[in-house]
Amino acid sequence: MARKAITEQNVPMEAFSKNLKIRADELGISNAEAARRSGLSERRYAHYVSGDREPDLATLVRISSALATTPNTLLGLEDMPKTTPQDLVIQRIHSAALGVSARALEIVAVQVEALSGKRM
Repeated sequence: MARKAITEQNVPMEAFSKNLKIRADELGISNAEAARRSGLSERRYAHYVSGDREPDLATLVRISSALATTPNTLLGLEDMPKTTPQDLVIQRIHSAALGVSARALEIVAVQVEALSGKRM
């Protein structure tokens, strides 16, 4: 990924709010779902999406993890990676799995393993 030069100490939050919207759209989730997966209230998350507030580092990392991306990508310091449709589905599964119990994940893993053997 190409890194963009940072000329100021602060990163413009317009890029962050834009990238939050793009990433949620790629994953097919609403802002409410992105907030839930990040462990944030909908209101707090909405402030980030609108560009009204800046997250602290810990919150940025939580949001990035929940959206299966990196802080640098969300901040616009790195270009959004080009992904294949299959990679995007895997990222969607990863993002959704963060809010699922260990038992439910075991069931999903068994189902995926069964499907992979079936060669649909």
